[in-house]
Amino acid sequence: MPPIVAFQGETGAFSELAAERLVDEPIALLPCATFDVAVRAVVDGHADYAAIPVMNLIAGPVHEAIDALAQFSSLETVREMQLPIHLALLGLPGAVIGDLREVLSHSIALQQCTRFLAEHPLMKPVDALDTARAARMIGIRRDLTAGAIAAPWAAKHYGLVVLAEELEDRPDNVTRFLLVRRKVRTLDEAG
Repeated sequence: MPPIVAFQGETGAFSELAAERLVDEPIALLPCATFDVAVRAVVDGHADYAAIPVMNLIAGPVHEAIDALAQFSSLETVREMQLPIHLALLGLPGAVIGDLREVLSHSIALQQCTRFLAEHPLMKPVDALDTARAARMIGIRRDLTAGAIAAPWAAKHYGLVVLAEELEDRPDNVTRFLLVRRKVRTLDEAG
């Protein structure tokens, strides 16, 4: 049975890609609504690992994720990686960038695209729980005046198209991800 890796987000999230790259064998993915739920899945034994973003080159610390990890001394980091983050503007087929009045994304992703957003002042940034969920919501809403900032591959999952790519303020943008698990107790610790 493959190990279960929890991550915050939905199909198409950067954390999903990080989970796949952090484990060197086939895995089962466990999407979670929040960082807290992803971490608790490991603590409670529902997942073997969690892939958690802790620092972005542009936006800085992912405080929500760090706070979720800090709750539990029973976790240990077993691996980490720097994942390149390239963000895209996604919209419905037929959408035009100049017509967008709202763009949904995770707050950390929005912070990585300040130049793009400044260049498009008619687009109101709106926080979403994660980038992939933002893409899913655009697909559900079917509103040609709304878009999402997400991973370019999220478009195929939610019936969207890529309207613009490489929105991040720096081309060398990366996020540091940790792979955490429950600490393995030694015989000495078990008493």
